[in-house]
Amino acid sequence: MERRKPIEQNNSKKGTVIPLEKGKLPPQALDLEEAVLGAMLIDKKGVDEVIDILQPESFYKTGHQYIYEAIQVLFKSSEPVDLLTVSSQLRKMERLDAIGGDYYLVQLTQKVASSAHIEFHARIILQKFIQRSLIKISSEIIEASYSETIDVFDLLDEAESKLYDVAQGNIKKTSESAQNLVIQAKKRIEDIALREGLSGVPTGFEKLDKLTSGWQPSDLIIIAARPGMGKTALTLSMARNIAVTQQIPVAIFSLEMSSVQLITRLISSETGLSSEKLRTGRLASHEWQQLNVKVADLEKAPLFIDDTPSLSIFDLRAKSRRLASQHKIKLIIIDYLQLMTAATNNKSGNREQEISTISRNLKALAKELNIPVIALSQLSRAVETRGGSKRPLLSDLRESGAIEQDADIVSFIYRPEYYGIDEWDDEGRTPSQGQAELIIAKHRNGGLDNLRMKFVANLGKFEDLEQFDAPMEFQSRMNASEPPPPSAKDFPDPDDAFGGGPGDDSAPF
Repeated sequence: MERRKPIEQNNSKKGTVIPLEKGKLPPQALDLEEAVLGAMLIDKKGVDEVIDILQPESFYKTGHQYIYEAIQVLFKSSEPVDLLTVSSQLRKMERLDAIGGDYYLVQLTQKVASSAHIEFHARIILQKFIQRSLIKISSEIIEASYSETIDVFDLLDEAESKLYDVAQGNIKKTSESAQNLVIQAKKRIEDIALREGLSGVPTGFEKLDKLTSGWQPSDLIIIAARPGMGKTALTLSMARNIAVTQQIPVAIFSLEMSSVQLITRLISSETGLSSEKLRTGRLASHEWQQLNVKVADLEKAPLFIDDTPSLSIFDLRAKSRRLASQHKIKLIIIDYLQLMTAATNNKSGNREQEISTISRNLKALAKELNIPVIALSQLSRAVETRGGSKRPLLSDLRESGAIEQDADIVSFIYRPEYYGIDEWDDEGRTPSQGQAELIIAKHRNGGLDNLRMKFVANLGKFEDLEQFDAPMEFQSRMNASEPPPPSAKDFPDPDDAFGGGPGDDSAPF
């Protein structure tokens, strides 16, 4: 008797790729959707608790999406939400029949007795929506991955973008009680005390750290100046102090200079060899040795440089999240803000609105990652036409007042020497040669001040300005104002004790 072969239930080798949703129902919770909508129709408290958690697309059933959208419209118009008003609004939207008429709304109100546990139910609905979104995104990524015409890095960016949109649109931070916040604040104060008053990322500049207590988490710091004032030099000096000296991870996004040019400037600062020598390669044998020895610390520094040109704000946020996840970066530097693009669908060409979008997103990035973000910015030409000392003002920020509004700290770099002004406008009229001033013009959580710093032009670096760092011209002027050192004739002649006169050439001294 011939043995019958068993029937193959699922021959996946012969079949094509099976879609993820085939044979499965997408994640859903229709009973909870009905309960939530019913509770919102009978209790205003239910509307208040749910309205900022869910969106119309969070609901699986199309009719439920229409009902929730009608509730949203009424809520935003400060209109009452109940069975009659929602029915009227759906009629205006021409969707009452699509949801099943007034009969279906009445059914929803009969399914619940109160709005108890409505927030918990709403969060389950949100979880189901996120699961459906992930399934949809994953399916699209799988399909696109089979295409040979799509660049793999573009595919990665698109996948990350879609996943980020799901997280940003649906995972919202909830309020915290005063008890938890007080505990967190006390722990933070204790940590600050252990770090000798520095609660943020120390810049390595003593006066600046004293004023700011270091760059604070979630702060957006703007450093603005006219071209050639030393914006890049200052931030590179900070990056060097933070990454090399303190081993704190730093990320630099350079839209103006290449990564090799930036690291060459850091090498110049670290080794004391001028940029010109490094650019031409004309080094003596001892300078080669100096180069090899002193760059060792720079090589080990947790410093990450990205020189992508015309970087969009979205790409910046994606790259920053990746760096924060992989390398635990504690500071982001952007050089500079006006070279970024907003990458929006707005084709109106309004640059001011674009800069506003960029600055708003930079502040959001600082809050999301809970780290300080430093953005360099250009100043308008109004500074050049201004008489007197030509000190920059907040109104000189180029292209958008939103920068001033979004920033926690706005600072300017001012070098009188750049304008041919040889002396500071202070009472002492001290020389300005080799010096700069960091003007803290806005400080949301602290004081304002003008901080003098030393600027080493040939090395492209900033340092703390000490009293002994005054220019040689100033030192010579100070020496000229002092009385001359005493000479031998100002003292009694030793030979007087032996009968010799002051003019005696035989005196032993």
